[in-house]
Amino acid sequence: MLAAMPPTRATSPKQGEPPIRDRGDACPGALRLHRADDGRLARLRLPGGLLTSRQAEVLATAAERLADGNLSITSRGNIELRGLGETCGGELSALLSQAGLLPSERHERIRNVVASPLAGIDRLGHGDVQLWARELDGLLCSEGWTAELSGRFLFALDDGRGDVVGLGGDVTLIAESGGTAIVRVGGLAFRVAGADAPRAALTAARAFLAAATAAGNGAWRVWELPRERRVDLAGALERAGIDAVRAEPWSVARSAPQAPGVVGDAVVVNAPLGRVTAAQWRALLPLPADELRVTPWRGFVVPGFADEAAARERLAVLADAGHITDAESPWLGVGACTGRPGCAKSLSDVRADAVPGLGGLPVHWSGCERRCGHPWGDWVDVLATGDGQYEVTVRIVGEDRAPMTGGTLTETVTTARIPTKPTATTATR
Repeated sequence: MLAAMPPTRATSPKQGEPPIRDRGDACPGALRLHRADDGRLARLRLPGGLLTSRQAEVLATAAERLADGNLSITSRGNIELRGLGETCGGELSALLSQAGLLPSERHERIRNVVASPLAGIDRLGHGDVQLWARELDGLLCSEGWTAELSGRFLFALDDGRGDVVGLGGDVTLIAESGGTAIVRVGGLAFRVAGADAPRAALTAARAFLAAATAAGNGAWRVWELPRERRVDLAGALERAGIDAVRAEPWSVARSAPQAPGVVGDAVVVNAPLGRVTAAQWRALLPLPADELRVTPWRGFVVPGFADEAAARERLAVLADAGHITDAESPWLGVGACTGRPGCAKSLSDVRADAVPGLGGLPVHWSGCERRCGHPWGDWVDVLATGDGQYEVTVRIVGEDRAPMTGGTLTETVTTARIPTKPTATTATR
């Protein structure tokens, strides 16, 4: 079950041009494991971040029995297991398959679907996009051609509140009042019936693959296409028999993720630095509605409590277990890559060096210039430089909203240098 991960290259002949990718991406999966200094790494895709009680228990067992006892949450609401042994691939895949976490071995790396975690819980959105996530996942796994998508290609399903619309989805669905939906690819957007939304997202992905093939640069993501290479979204929807009209792609304002606490019948918490122990994970159980939602902000939503008292009782248990449960916690929005000693490329033990923030922009501590797991959008980049210092860059990302294939990303940056173990004030200025 272990597949070798060949090195990948991305060359860009001139600054500002899209990359030329001459090999498939080496993004890890649950079957294709990555070799790191602390052992093998597996990344399990969770469309919509959804898990049942049994699936959650299986992941805790896998972390304890096969990995280092921890579970890491990615910026797409997926789960990583680290410290896996060289020969445990078969046992891991058997555990995951028996729990229904690998519906298609061929498609397991391309099931990248984020969805509004509170959809259907707090009545702020226009539809339960978690249902779209389930349908889209089924469509992805049923088609042979979808396996050609990169392991980095992302579907973002927003229920209209604007929480995941800004996460850089290659294909974005936005629920609207009245039962319609916007399907967006880069700067192109069309309005479709809500019932057609998952199929429209799949159609848009196929249109991207056609554009990538025609471009010849091996693009993995929509914004890697050359500017002159448009995704024929209108034509693709028409050929698929999906009624669609042109729409404004930027009509939904971005909103911040939900802070920890009790929301409706659910409990919302965050994982410190995006990682929990198996014991902290099990503190989320039992699940009153047999459903756990893993969020792209490295947190969890547990819905279905009978009343507020029951929800607050669980919130207290999770606080005792070490989860972030306070909306005013200075650790909210602070993340870090693996760093030393788990990653050979890291120049520092960033998880040990990380300090609380002061609110505002998300802060991400990185041990090398790859900046693994950094947030999308505006953020504070704290980068180890290998000389006992960190370089702090405030990255304000803008998007070219012209109706072309994808949005050209630009950054306004402010940079400073700080010593290892900085104060909280310096680290997040």
